[in-house]
Amino acid sequence: MLPSSPVVIGAVAVIVLLVLLVGVRRLRAPSSEARESKRAHDAAQEREPPVAIGETYEFGVTELTDHHSGEEVAVGKVEGFVVFTEDIPGGVSKGDVIRAKVLSFNEGRTSADATYLGKA
Repeated sequence: MLPSSPVVIGAVAVIVLLVLLVGVRRLRAPSSEARESKRAHDAAQEREPPVAIGETYEFGVTELTDHHSGEEVAVGKVEGFVVFTEDIPGGVSKGDVIRAKVLSFNEGRTSADATYLGKA
């Protein structure tokens, strides 16, 4: 049996505390999906966008979502680059291929805003 000296009790308390801290850190760590998303975001900030302002592109609509402007926008990708397309008519749905003209980039140039020109 181990002696119950203050040194032993203190050492056990420190070890228990370290184990608890490691456990909490693992629980609070980002998921592998979140880490991959962060890596993709960082990589997007380092590369030149594959689209240019004023140019027209065709791409598939991956989702429809509410934009910060309050209107619904179509979301799609050009070479993995996210394009938010405004002014979409009611008949556009996920999976449709559309044509859109790029109007601007976001602050980090990791996505672009575009205006709807028609279905491809």
